[in-house]
Amino acid sequence: MLVADDHPIVRQGLRLLLSATREFELVGEAASGAEAITLTASLAPDVVILDLIMPGMDGVTAIHGLLQAAPHVRVLILTSFTDDEKLLAALQAGAAGCIIKDSNPDDLLGAIRAVARGESALHPLVARRLLQRLQHPAPPPPAPLDALTGRERDVLRCVGQGLTNQQIADELHISIRTVHTHIRSLLDKLHLEHRTQLALFAHNQRIS
Repeated sequence: MLVADDHPIVRQGLRLLLSATREFELVGEAASGAEAITLTASLAPDVVILDLIMPGMDGVTAIHGLLQAAPHVRVLILTSFTDDEKLLAALQAGAAGCIIKDSNPDDLLGAIRAVARGESALHPLVARRLLQRLQHPAPPPPAPLDALTGRERDVLRCVGQGLTNQQIADELHISIRTVHTHIRSLLDKLHLEHRTQLALFAHNQRIS
């Protein structure tokens, strides 16, 4: 077992907890991601308990480095926050689980045992937040304006000015059917659902 956390008091608490159980052998401690990678390469621990936020190297980079140094190693994230993006990125990078720092000792030991057995371990709060994230994904960002054709930009400008489809057709000297086609294309490219959103987008982007 290797512990990587930049706070000495956290490392001390984990050291005492692990030694009290006599179930795990603590082979090393690190105060940064880079140090954790170096120690993992030389000590080959079975499990690394890793703080997600440490100076000098972000958690995702540290996880990649740990798995390169020792492909068999199991990484358990120990964190005091539940930022969805960072936690999801850590799990995608190869972390075997995540536990919150204010968890009770039994939950922490249970998570360590689980990842040591090759299983996954997620704190209930983390699991709930990630499940909500998967069930209600954030909408994709609008496409950049340079993804639009010149004619689409013309139509978007007209929509932003509040013109009707017929007025747009007259303004641009195109058929009303072509206007419909361009509007559908704009909605698809900009990931918008209806004309009002399109008009607001044009206004916010100051397209005139």
